[in-house]
Amino acid sequence: MTLQNQPDPLPAAASHRADAGFSAVSSSSTTQSLRNAVQYLCSLQHQQGYWAGELEADSSLESDAIMLDHYLGDPQPDRVRKLAVSIRDQQMPDGGWALHPGGPPNISLIVKAYLALRLAGFPESDPALKKAQKLALELGGVEAANSYTRIYLCLYGLYDWRHVPAVVPEIILIPNLAYFNLYELSAWTRSIVVPLSVIYSFHPNKTPPHGVNLKGLYTRPDGKPPAPLSELELNWRSFFHTADRVLADLERRQWMPLRRQALKKAEQWILERLEGSDGLGAIYPAMMNSILALDCLGYRHDHPIFRRELELFWNLALEDDRSMWMQPCYSPVWDTAQSLYTVAVSSMAPDNSALCRAAEWLISKQILKSGDWSARNPKGVAGGWAFEFNNDPFPDVDDTAMVLLALSSVRLPDEARQRDSLRRGLEWVLSMQCNDGGWASFDVNINKSVLCHVPFADHNAMIDPSTSDITGRVLETLAALGFNQQFGPARRAIDFIFSQQESDGCWHGRWGVNYIYGTCFALRGLAAIGIDMREGACVLGSEWIRSCQNSDGGWGESCDSYENPEYRGRGPSTAAQTAWALLGLFATDDFESESVRFGIQYLLKSQNSNGGWTDGPFTGTGFPGVFYLKYHYYSVYFPMLALSEYLHRRSPGSNAQRPDFADILQPS
Repeated sequence: MTLQNQPDPLPAAASHRADAGFSAVSSSSTTQSLRNAVQYLCSLQHQQGYWAGELEADSSLESDAIMLDHYLGDPQPDRVRKLAVSIRDQQMPDGGWALHPGGPPNISLIVKAYLALRLAGFPESDPALKKAQKLALELGGVEAANSYTRIYLCLYGLYDWRHVPAVVPEIILIPNLAYFNLYELSAWTRSIVVPLSVIYSFHPNKTPPHGVNLKGLYTRPDGKPPAPLSELELNWRSFFHTADRVLADLERRQWMPLRRQALKKAEQWILERLEGSDGLGAIYPAMMNSILALDCLGYRHDHPIFRRELELFWNLALEDDRSMWMQPCYSPVWDTAQSLYTVAVSSMAPDNSALCRAAEWLISKQILKSGDWSARNPKGVAGGWAFEFNNDPFPDVDDTAMVLLALSSVRLPDEARQRDSLRRGLEWVLSMQCNDGGWASFDVNINKSVLCHVPFADHNAMIDPSTSDITGRVLETLAALGFNQQFGPARRAIDFIFSQQESDGCWHGRWGVNYIYGTCFALRGLAAIGIDMREGACVLGSEWIRSCQNSDGGWGESCDSYENPEYRGRGPSTAAQTAWALLGLFATDDFESESVRFGIQYLLKSQNSNGGWTDGPFTGTGFPGVFYLKYHYYSVYFPMLALSEYLHRRSPGSNAQRPDFADILQPS
C-alpha cells in the first residue's frame, strides 16, 4: 500500500518543452511499449475472465475495523496488531493522517487513528500519539471531527449522543412524494443512513477497554461542538439545524410514537438489500453500519445473516506478514470493462478467447431484476451493472455504460445473447437520463442541493446530480452502438455537457481527480457522438489541457483541487492522469502537437519493465473533499488506451471503432 507523504510542491507548467529534452517519438518504441502493456494486463486476468485490481483508501478504514472488532467483544489480537501497524505506517511526520498521499492532515482521520491505536494497546505516552494529540488540538479537537466520526465515538461513550446529529429511523416512513424523504438522498447515503438510524435509536454505549479515553483531544469542557450558525440567521442550514435539535429533544424525552414501526421497516429495508449483494451496498461504511445495526436489533453473532455480513466485511482485508489494510469494496466490473475495452481496441490481444471470457463474465453479471433505483424510475426495466461482484440493488450508470462500450468492442459466438444484453443495458441507461439531459450515478433527479445542509451531510454526498464525466461516457457508448447527435437523448446530453463547462475551458470530474478527468471524458463523449471538435468550446477545453502539462511531459492533479483552486489541473505527473490528458487531446484530433508527443514520451519513459506503470498519488474520487481512492489498475489500462489511440491515430469519433450494432434497440 502507499504511505502518506509530505505535500510536494506544485510542478511548473511546461513552457519550453523543446529545451527540456523533447525529441520525436519512435513508432516502433510505441508499438513495443503497447505490446508489453497488453501482455502485462492480460497476465492479470483471472481464470474466470475478470480483472480486479486492489482498491486503496485512507487510514480511516483500518481505524474503523479496529473499533468494530473491539465493539463486537472478541477482537483478534493478531488482526488488531496488523491493522495498527498499517495505521502507524500512514502517519505523516507532523503527526497527522491525510485523506490521500501528500494531502493536509484531516481531523476526523486523526481522531479515529488515535482511538484505534489506543484500543490496540498503545499508551497515551507513545510518541506517535503525543504528536497526534498536539495536532488534533490545533485542528479543533474531537469537536471538529465530522458527524459520522463523532457518532462512532458515541458507541464507546467517548462522545455524548446529545451532541451528534439526530439520524432517526422515522425518515423511512416519510412518503416518497414528500419534499424530503429517503429517496431524495443519494443511494450511498441511503445505504449508510438507514442502518445508522437504527444505531442512533438504540444509543449503544459500551465501555472501552484498557481505560481508553479521548480527554486529551477535546478543546471544550462539555465536548459540544460550536453552533454552526447564529440563531437569527434564516436559511436552509439553520432550518435543518433547528429541526435536528427538535428531533434530538424528542429523542431525549422518548416521545417517538412511530419508533417501533420505523425500526421494523428499517430492518426490512436492510435485509431486502442484503439479498443479491456482498453486504449492504457492497461497500465499506454501509457494510459496517449494517453489522452494528443488526447487533443493536438483537441478532446473535452466530445468526446466519450476522455471521455472513461479518465474514463479507473481513473479506475486504488484505495483508502481508507485517500489516493488514482494508479495501472499501471490490471493483471487478469496472476493471473488467475498462481492461476488456482497452485490450480489444489495441488489436494486440494474445488470443480472442481471453476477450470472450471477459465479455461472457460481464454478461453473467448483468442485473435483470429491479433495484433501489426503481423508486425514482418505476418505468425503467432492469438491465444495468454494478461496480462490485454482487450488488444487485445498486447498479450504476457509469459501470453500465462502460460495460456496454466494452461489449460493443468484441464479437461473441452467441451473438443473439450479446445483442440482447446490449439492448437491455442500453434501455436501462436511457431510462436513467435526468431532466437536465445528463446522467447521474445511481438514480434519476437526486439533485436538491438544499439537502446538503442537513447536519449529517458532512460526508459531501447527500445528492447524486448529473455529471459531465458520466454523461460523456454515455455519449461515447451511444456512438459505439451506432447513434449520432440527432438521437434525442444524445442532443439533450450534448447541451448538458456544454452547460457544465467552466469559464477556463475545463470540466469538473466527479469520479476521477479531477478537472483533467472531467475534461477528458467530456471531450471524448462530444467527439464520439459527432460534434465538430473545432467548435470554440472544444478548442478551449483542449487548450486548457495543454496549459496544465508539467515540465516532465506528463500531467497530474492533486485531490486537493476539489477544495483549493490553486491545485486545479496541477500536481505531480501520474501515468493515469497523463493518459486522460492525452485522450482528451486525441478527441480533438490532435495526434501531432508537441504536447502530445511530449506526453507520449513521458509514458514511454515511465513504463515499468513488466509493462505496467506505477502511480503514487490517488487519482480516484469517492466523495470530493472527504474520501479518495487509488485504483491500482488505473496506471495500467488508461496509459495502454492512450498509447493505442496514439499508435492507431484513432479518436473516439472514428468509425473504425464502431462495430455494427446500429439496430441494437430492435429485436435480434
